[in-house]
Amino acid sequence: MTSNASSQEPQKHHGGFKVPGGKLVVVDLESISGVISAASINGDFFLEPDSALEDLNRSLVGLSINADHSTIRDAIQSALPAEAHMIGFDAHSVAMSVRRATGHATQWSDHEWQVIPPTVLSPELNVALDEVLTREVAAGTRPPTLRFWDWDAPAVVIGSFQAVHNEVDPNAAQEHGIHIIRRISGGGAMFMEAGNCITYSLYVPPSLVDGKSFADSYPYLDAWVMEALERVGIEAFYKPLNDIATPQGKIGGAAQKRLATGALLHHVTMSYDIDADKMSEVLTVSKEKISDKGIKSAKKRVDPLKRQTGLSRAAIIDVMMQTFTERYDATPAEVGESSLAAAEELVATKFGTTEWTYRLP
Repeated sequence: MTSNASSQEPQKHHGGFKVPGGKLVVVDLESISGVISAASINGDFFLEPDSALEDLNRSLVGLSINADHSTIRDAIQSALPAEAHMIGFDAHSVAMSVRRATGHATQWSDHEWQVIPPTVLSPELNVALDEVLTREVAAGTRPPTLRFWDWDAPAVVIGSFQAVHNEVDPNAAQEHGIHIIRRISGGGAMFMEAGNCITYSLYVPPSLVDGKSFADSYPYLDAWVMEALERVGIEAFYKPLNDIATPQGKIGGAAQKRLATGALLHHVTMSYDIDADKMSEVLTVSKEKISDKGIKSAKKRVDPLKRQTGLSRAAIIDVMMQTFTERYDATPAEVGESSLAAAEELVATKFGTTEWTYRLP
């Protein structure tokens, strides 16, 4: 009897969300047996009429504490009277607050971050490590992590859904000793030569981008990069979906993979001192791909960081690591022997095989 009574004691939940350019939305919830039994929404927002606040609160009662973002958002929108006006916030921001209160959405400060500096590895090992470290974050054996790549051979790293024969000229690749590798994320081909690119990977829990669309998650996860680039004198911005650009031209591109096991891989390659002529020989970029870019040549899309900053590649990476560390209170880390061994096994069984690389006809 005592046990049953105890199980019915309400659990308290508290969370908040600051609307970018808007107001703070805070929710205080009580739940019984995993169902919201009471709700109080508060903050410095504006809402007309006043009575609509009760409609907002009632919209949450009866929802599971595990309800996803869209379910919460739709419940709020359905409960509001037609004459209601939400000023400085919206149903999305309330849903974000609820998800944070129930522990399903997090922010950067909720995590302990690590940074792995560049370590020279083969291109195949770098790609394999992306899968290994993402799975470690999903399993909780590694905290959310930022890792910078370095590599010892030139490579073209194609997206998971690209066909090699549509992206790479095999004769040019062989002539220049270019490795052809397939990664686990989608997106386009990356032309990578040692010392000519800056590449990094973020391994994060999906709670960090909870409630965000794919399009919104890209600039959100790279906000620290924009700050770092500003520190070295570059005005950078995102061009949807996944290009990082400056007024002088494109400097990089991003790609993502969300694992069903519960982690997200987000990685970016930026041009530092790219050999545009060699890139145009190796990559067979179609006219359709650049048809909306206002240009006639793929190599004219890219404007390297070296020319724009005059800084060494190492100096730019140092600024990036410093910016991330200061912004998110990150600590230095390393790959570790067990992770490297797991990646070597994946190279042997997956990333180094023709079956994986040429898996699409």
